[in-house]
Amino acid sequence: MPQIGDLVEVAIERVGAQGDGIGQLRGTLVFVPLALPGERWRVRLATRRGEGFAAAPLVPLETAPRASPPCPHFGDCGGCQLQHLPAADYAAWQRDIVVQALARRGVEDVAVAAPRITPPASRRRVRLAFKVRSRRVRLGFRVRAGHAVVDVAACPVARPEIVALLPALRSLLAALAIARDGGELQVTASASGLDLLLTTARAPGLSEREALAGFATQHDLARLAWRPDARTPAEPIAARRPVRVRFAGVTVELPPGAFLQATSFAEDAIRSAMTEAIGDARRVADLFAGCGTLGLPLAAAGAQVLAADADAEMLAAARRAARQAGFGERFSVETRDLERSPLAATELAALDAAILDPPRAGARAQAAALAAGRVPRIAMVSCHPASFARDARTLVDGGYRLLRVQPIDAFLWSSQIELVGAFARADRAPRRA
Repeated sequence: MPQIGDLVEVAIERVGAQGDGIGQLRGTLVFVPLALPGERWRVRLATRRGEGFAAAPLVPLETAPRASPPCPHFGDCGGCQLQHLPAADYAAWQRDIVVQALARRGVEDVAVAAPRITPPASRRRVRLAFKVRSRRVRLGFRVRAGHAVVDVAACPVARPEIVALLPALRSLLAALAIARDGGELQVTASASGLDLLLTTARAPGLSEREALAGFATQHDLARLAWRPDARTPAEPIAARRPVRVRFAGVTVELPPGAFLQATSFAEDAIRSAMTEAIGDARRVADLFAGCGTLGLPLAAAGAQVLAADADAEMLAAARRAARQAGFGERFSVETRDLERSPLAATELAALDAAILDPPRAGARAQAAALAAGRVPRIAMVSCHPASFARDARTLVDGGYRLLRVQPIDAFLWSSQIELVGAFARADRAPRRA
């Protein structure tokens, strides 16, 4: 029986859902970071992982064709796991992960399209960790399967204006006492400039607030805000101009920390797949609506939209955008925790379609409520194939057909896969737009 610490040789058979190469050792799975199918590695069994082992790769004994990673931090940084996978294999892997997730739930014979791949240097929202030791700042992404921070000097997936700000951010953090315990920075490239959100356990004092406001002015940030943790509403320190984005032509002012798709490319791809899924629906529920990424363009095009989300601030931003754009009468909102209190079948009865974009955990309760109803068409967005497959199984058991799935590579070279599924009641196929 293999034991932790053993030195073994493993033949890699496939790449798993978390981007690791997977082989077998006497029937036990072994997960090898950075390994590719067709390779053989000498590894050390490091820790238990499920019913198998996570291994530390030591020596490649046989190698497969590899792409040349464009990032100097690849291998250390946990942000991208798959830069070494050739492009065609990378696209095939994404599609296979979705197919396998559905098959594990018994959802088969589904048309899964080739993924739409985000281009490099396009990520507009980046979350960075930082640690400060003796005024030396480490700012970047965390290592694979750990909490240490890889100090990032370059990032081929992020927008250039975000990368250009990194040296100045290091200087700022070195001067802030509240940064000495570590924390996070979220930088968003909006239509009106960069939006910086600082997360630290300690609140900034007067002198640090002045330093932060001065930094925002010096670097022409649209806004700089602070919060103690991800659950607490952010407090603006310097709001120099509204942080604006456009959702298919509708301008929205984002609250601090608001959710935004990582790239505009992925946002457009999601919206396109969603529109195809619901066809010409005129009465639509936008569930887990956020700031109206999907629902606002539908209302602008003439649909009657009910947007529901647990975040009242994001819904208020979407509501203001609808009013300012002149279609407020077609866009109503409801603040509601859809996992604790999903829209019931009776509340959904008058709808032509529902669209969902839940968090990574999925929409277990809301999917069950939809399965009990008769909404003709559903478009479900997900960033986690496994939770999507679980909720898809619920809808299929309730009488829906999963017609097609569009994978979308929103986080280039990472193991995270976005997707959009198109569902229809088995007795009522949707019309195409």
